[in-house]
Amino acid sequence: MKRIFLLFIGALLIFSSCKVFRSNIMLRTSTDYNYDKLIDSLSRADYKLAANDVLSFRVYTNEGFKMVDMATAQTNINFIPTIDARIETDGTSRLPLVGVVPLVGLTVVEAEKILEEKYSVFYKKPYINLKITNKRVIVFPGRPGDAKVLSISNNNTTIMEALALAGGISEDGKAYKVKLIRNTPGMAPKVYLMDLSKIEGLAAGNTQVQAYDLIYVEPRYRPIRTLSNEVAPVLTLLTTFLILYSILTR
Repeated sequence: MKRIFLLFIGALLIFSSCKVFRSNIMLRTSTDYNYDKLIDSLSRADYKLAANDVLSFRVYTNEGFKMVDMATAQTNINFIPTIDARIETDGTSRLPLVGVVPLVGLTVVEAEKILEEKYSVFYKKPYINLKITNKRVIVFPGRPGDAKVLSISNNNTTIMEALALAGGISEDGKAYKVKLIRNTPGMAPKVYLMDLSKIEGLAAGNTQVQAYDLIYVEPRYRPIRTLSNEVAPVLTLLTTFLILYSILTR
């Protein structure tokens, strides 16, 4: 019986390296995985509008000198009207006065110029101030249960800032293994690997995040804690069984 007990303990130690004991680790990559190259231009890349983006913009006349009330077409110095619109799955958005406008694939600056051209038919030298109101970034800081979905209002938000907003890298997170997964509509996701454990990783940490980015800090595997949490109930049951067996066989 003692031999069986020792064999059982050995089996548990072997299986502790299997997926069943590391089921909380997501987005695994093989040791020879070919990560996308993190280049300087990535940190300055402008986000391109995608389907389901919610837009909010204001229209000003005379290149911003006057503010126009789109509802009454009257100049109003106290009220700046805001127009909200959504980009549909076909890449277009239906806007007041100008109708359907294709916007998907454009940067914010490019979309502003397109809208200024459209509204120039109705207003003199219109100026457009466009924002995306549903920009979100998902951050997994390295500990189960701590993941956060962040609303990003600043176009210059960096990876470091996003991690800070999420509470920083957790005690169980690997600062040397941070993955940035960038989802671009119509393209396969790009996966970048960053080492933020050293000062040399600051340049990578200053990469600007974009809408729908996913920042994943791989959690550290702690076998002792895992065995304690996962195996302890089984060991308790086995110990109870052995005690009962020992008593009954006396």
